[in-house]
Amino acid sequence: MSAAPLRVGVVGVGVMGADHAGRLAHRVAGADLVAVSDPDTARAAELAARFDGVRVVGDPLDLIADERVDAVLIASPGSVHEEQVLACVEHGKPTLCEKPLTMDGESSLRVVEAERKAGRPLVQVGFMRRFDPEYAEMKRLVDSGDLGRILLVHNTHRNLRAADSFRSEMIVRDSLVHEVDVCRWLFGEEIETITVLAPRPTGEAAEGVLDPQVAIFRMAGGGMATSEVFVNSQVGYEVRCEAVAERGNATIGLGQSVFVRRAGQYGGRIPDDWRDRFARAYDLEVQAWVDAARRGEVAGPTSWDGYAATAVCTAGMESLATGRPVTVAMADRADVLGGGRG
Repeated sequence: MSAAPLRVGVVGVGVMGADHAGRLAHRVAGADLVAVSDPDTARAAELAARFDGVRVVGDPLDLIADERVDAVLIASPGSVHEEQVLACVEHGKPTLCEKPLTMDGESSLRVVEAERKAGRPLVQVGFMRRFDPEYAEMKRLVDSGDLGRILLVHNTHRNLRAADSFRSEMIVRDSLVHEVDVCRWLFGEEIETITVLAPRPTGEAAEGVLDPQVAIFRMAGGGMATSEVFVNSQVGYEVRCEAVAERGNATIGLGQSVFVRRAGQYGGRIPDDWRDRFARAYDLEVQAWVDAARRGEVAGPTSWDGYAATAVCTAGMESLATGRPVTVAMADRADVLGGGRG
């Protein structure tokens, strides 16, 4: 491992990017936050001013090319991810890219192919649930075989509310994508078909938005998964997962707060958003990325995982529009990766 701290630049300073900047500056060992970049230069300058020695770079591609930046954390909108991640690969910069890797399967595959041609692993995709202690324990239990083969997975993913700009297809591409990765990871295989259905929408959603949605995955090995995504639930941020196996089942996300009885009432607290529920997962994710980058490796979800999830969501958006099951179109992994890392 390199003795020097990893000099990290953050691209995109919205809610996610600002959260990661604070994490790199205060809670991650072996890394120095050195630069930030965003088209909103005033917002970038405001964020940089919170930390000592952090520069503002106007153009994200200039930050990526900067020799004083060793690695890049991309938290910009998904529409610019392909250009930015490809630039990172071109410059040999270890990259942690927030989901989705890109906006569609074809562009994500271009990232995978570019990284393979570069000759070494560089890209980690921000599926932080793999680092959440509850999810990690579920994965350990499933892999142990103590419960027999996994047969079904049931996911629930609810947000308190979403902006009016968060449209129906974004529920698939930007929210359901987490459940896609979780199911691929728990089953250890690809999703072959996806069906996305929508009941009568909530009156709390913006006009024309299909919310909630229910997705059904058929796994390559014959298992199945159901996923409810409801981004205007008005209750809070709830994420649950149940894995059903031959000799038992395991459930996570039932509530981590103190259970209180007081004044004739009882209960716990539901988080407002993902920053609360998955704070520990994000810390562990970024720390693992920094440690791996200093070793010249990648920890966690790879560019192939990002591509596979995007390919599933591309099919999912088609299913949402037609109401029919859609087969996921994916390249052959062995052909793309040559039997190597992915």
